[in-house]
Amino acid sequence: MSKASPEKPRASSAAKVSSAAKVSSAARGDRVIATNRRAFHDYHIEERFEAGLVLAGTEVKALREGKAQLADAYAMAEGGEIFLYNFHISPYDPASRFNHDPMRKRKLLLHKREIRKLAGLVQRKGLTLIPLQVHFTRGYAKVVVGVARGKKEYDKRRAIAEKDAAREMRRAARRSERS
Repeated sequence: MSKASPEKPRASSAAKVSSAAKVSSAARGDRVIATNRRAFHDYHIEERFEAGLVLAGTEVKALREGKAQLADAYAMAEGGEIFLYNFHISPYDPASRFNHDPMRKRKLLLHKREIRKLAGLVQRKGLTLIPLQVHFTRGYAKVVVGVARGKKEYDKRRAIAEKDAAREMRRAARRSERS
């Protein structure tokens, strides 16, 4: 009798672990809010960092509604900290007069060694910090910042030509499968 009772809790706890492992990212609260698709067209992304965002309450509520634009946003090191500029978060309608400034600079939360590394790359190599994606992870707003080098015009044309060629190859493969 004593051996049977300890077995049951182990089996149920194992079942709980396996069901917890199957929880989807949407159920955990992971959700992409905005992506900067233009950045991949205009820049070569060399490295990526995930950083937290310091936000006001109305900014978080507006982000949860998906009201964000990364189009012209960039990040800069300033006084040992990194700030995100031109990241537009639309006002949260129910907040009325207690709303935030949509274009204010927002502090990024990174480890000190990451801040030093990013500041050094930007100063020495002439790279820029571009936000690539804003998402929620376990309820916290995060931004993926890319260390980027600007593309030349001919690089952009070559990338477009490669995408077109790949698309044509996929179409031709689908046509040959059908017949």
